[in-house]
Amino acid sequence: MKSYTVAELLNSETLLQEVTVKGWVRTFRANRFIALNDGSTINNIQCVVDFENTNEDTLKRIGTGASLAIKGELIESQGKGQKVEIKVQEVTILGDADPEEVHKTVMQPRKHSLEFLREQAHLRTRTNTFSAVMRLRSSLSFAIHKYFNDNGFYYMHAPIVTGSDAEGAGEMFRVTTLDPKNPPLDEDGNVDYSQDFFGKETNLTVSGQLEAETYAMSLGKVYTFGPTFRAENSNTSRHLAEFWMIEPEVAFMDLAGNMDLAEDFMKSVLSYVLEKNPDDLAFLENRLIQEDKTKPQAERNEMTLTEKLRFVIDNNFKRVSYTEAIDILRNSKPNKKKKFKYLINEWGADLQSEHERFLVEKHFKCPVILFDYPANIKAFYMRLNEDEKTVRAMDILFPGIGEIVGGSQREERLDVLKEKMAALDIPEEELWWYLELRKYGTAVHSGFGLGFERLVMFVTGMSNIRDVIPYPRTPQNAEF
Repeated sequence: MKSYTVAELLNSETLLQEVTVKGWVRTFRANRFIALNDGSTINNIQCVVDFENTNEDTLKRIGTGASLAIKGELIESQGKGQKVEIKVQEVTILGDADPEEVHKTVMQPRKHSLEFLREQAHLRTRTNTFSAVMRLRSSLSFAIHKYFNDNGFYYMHAPIVTGSDAEGAGEMFRVTTLDPKNPPLDEDGNVDYSQDFFGKETNLTVSGQLEAETYAMSLGKVYTFGPTFRAENSNTSRHLAEFWMIEPEVAFMDLAGNMDLAEDFMKSVLSYVLEKNPDDLAFLENRLIQEDKTKPQAERNEMTLTEKLRFVIDNNFKRVSYTEAIDILRNSKPNKKKKFKYLINEWGADLQSEHERFLVEKHFKCPVILFDYPANIKAFYMRLNEDEKTVRAMDILFPGIGEIVGGSQREERLDVLKEKMAALDIPEEELWWYLELRKYGTAVHSGFGLGFERLVMFVTGMSNIRDVIPYPRTPQNAEF
């Protein structure tokens, strides 16, 4: 007999005579009512045990965390809270769960702290909060691939092991097979990486952008969506050492086209999860509402989770130059009354999250795209403007978090790119292949990057990035 998922049964339009469902016990009440969940939905299905047809020894083994196969009749629910339930005919225990051991885990049906849940990352998706978060993560991932596929992009797998530092930050994880206790040395006493596996010093990638640019300049429209790594010794709620990045690159597209693409992309992806994951979003929205009740008024969210998503989908993104934004911030009340932690005094300041959120939530009251940033606070590959002070960069700012997308028109002029690399002491031989793109049919091209976990945080309302990735990698933590 076919085994149905809980989601299929709860959404069934017709009552079925006999069904089989498999899942894990969330609760077992009054020795009769089993709340069963299989991960297909945040909702449980109630299974009502018939004492006469169920072995007493079997009943004793049913408890929170146990896995069961239940055969029975799908009927209209006799109680409140659900449309249908299963009148149980047969229970098979697939896997026991020791009640004494379960009591020590996140499966115990009571409120747990997020810190405790992180300590049991292998079990935390058995809870409503994390099952909802991870289903939304899956839906967002699919929505991203669907958007690019529907719009003529080719999916490109950028290398994870690389010899270049795309961001120039130097915070990279080294990849080596050399003996750490006795590495070979060159004549100057430095580690001789020519004897390493790849014949040179290599690292885990911080970005697939540079490689994606090379493919855009032959395939036209490409995107990468893969793991990236940063050895930044930061233990904040916004940083991971391993995270996922979405990076589209498009040939013959300027900065304006890049902004159009990014806005359309974000609206499409958010619309998809609003349609496909209403139950998960409703649960997480209610979770935030309850959480807000315990906070001081000033720290509460001004919008519900759904309102925040609709705020992005239903509003046109306001496009503002960095220079205009600086003027707005410099003359703002929070700046004049010294309410900002980082005061804005002059042009050239690197904007912080508090400034970005002010522009979105207080001043413009819509998502904002800032563009034309000072060259000295942006990466070497961004196209230099005619004023030679600013570059064709753009950042998208959302409510609640500030910057969520960063991108630019890339520098397509060989001579200018060489000058910028020289000024930053980036050796030409390290990126000779990147420079050659500017020799053979160079053209205007643009792209952007979106940290996937930042997007999942925005959609789920989770405040710590460690709670939107299955197994977070942070300083001093690679437990699972």
